[in-house]
Amino acid sequence: MSSFDRPLTGEVDGDLGQDWAVSPQAGDEERVVESALRPHSLHDFIGQPKVARQLDLVLEGAKRRGRPPDHVLLSGPPGLGKTSLALIIGSELGTSVKITSGPAIERSGDLAAMLSNLGHGDVLFIDEIHRIARPAEELLYMAMEDFRVDVVVGKGPGATAIPLEINPFTLVGATTRAGLLTGPLRDRFGFVGQMEFYEPAELQLVLARSASLLGVELTDDGSAEIAGRSRGTPRIANRLLRRVRDYAEVEADGRVTRDVARAALALYDVDELGLDRLDRAVLEALVARFGGGPVGVSTLAVAVGEEPNTVEEVCEPFLVRAGLLARTPRGRVATEAAWRHLGHPLPRGGLPLGGGSLPAADTSPEPLFEA
Repeated sequence: MSSFDRPLTGEVDGDLGQDWAVSPQAGDEERVVESALRPHSLHDFIGQPKVARQLDLVLEGAKRRGRPPDHVLLSGPPGLGKTSLALIIGSELGTSVKITSGPAIERSGDLAAMLSNLGHGDVLFIDEIHRIARPAEELLYMAMEDFRVDVVVGKGPGATAIPLEINPFTLVGATTRAGLLTGPLRDRFGFVGQMEFYEPAELQLVLARSASLLGVELTDDGSAEIAGRSRGTPRIANRLLRRVRDYAEVEADGRVTRDVARAALALYDVDELGLDRLDRAVLEALVARFGGGPVGVSTLAVAVGEEPNTVEEVCEPFLVRAGLLARTPRGRVATEAAWRHLGHPLPRGGLPLGGGSLPAADTSPEPLFEA
């Protein structure tokens, strides 16, 4: 099994959100499909031009000096290509890539064994590195700086620390929550790349490449339709492409056109903004049942029949980024764009946000609906 085909050890965020077509998370089966679509060089990598250019300079400089490059931290939402870039780093350096995840490293001994097995110049990729156990993180400090780890033998007063030299390596850490990284760990990375959401034109290039690899006949207007509903995330774009392909092969002539894409995505409950059933249910409850808010997230979750953390971690990030929902100290509030997207007339007296004044009944400092 090649380094590009090795699955991640453990789930990044469990199964949260994996049942939705527009979830940025990937399940085990989807990772197998993704491995076939991943680019293997920076030349083939689409999007993230600033990060790709900076990373190219880092790698080229290291190769000319004949030394492993600085440790790399890739930060950004899931599905934007952090794992692909980590594998590309190993490919560009001509070394192997060892893959694991933060939650899988529970003890410092686990990390020490992994580090001692690295060859000279190998790449160690730790996904969701902010979730690494604290004892292992402290061991990682010395390994990153001095390429040495201290293995503690024994317990209590008789414990002895034995220094163990390890081969120079490059650590590539990926995180979706850079704010949870401790300062000492973050400071030890020589290069930090912030991944950004993709523009629709970039997603069309991603879709064109994926369609050629999957043998899908994709028209320009069909790719534009899919890209516009992909939330700026390549993982979602590739997932929607595969589902539209199935519809095209069964219900049409196999070509993915705009009409076919629209019909397929309507069947999968993905609207023109990329909202799915749960997203619209949250907005509909907020607007129709609670007058646009403010309302607590727990009450909102009960209204749509989901857990509060599902609403908060799966739905809210995109709804906030799309300007459809606002998180305020008083609770969640639907914006004017949300009312218009759902086709509801704006309430009299204006909205809590969006330039209107609050109705007289909304002037209390407490939320209208408690969590």
